[in-house]
Amino acid sequence: MNWTSKIKAFLDDESGAVTVDWVVLTAALIGLALAIMATIGGSAQDVADEIATTMTERGIPEY
Repeated sequence: MNWTSKIKAFLDDESGAVTVDWVVLTAALIGLALAIMATIGGSAQDVADEIATTMTERGIPEY
């Protein structure tokens, strides 16, 4: 087997393609999760602050 056929065999090998697909898919899901957290993070904190204020006003103790 000469070096050109070894290079051609290496380029034709697709055994790592599934791994690359999963890495790209996982990275996309992580990016989507971060975008969602950035979008609703401030609003969620505002709601939590309102709940804490209401509980304090009504005399519900914090633990």
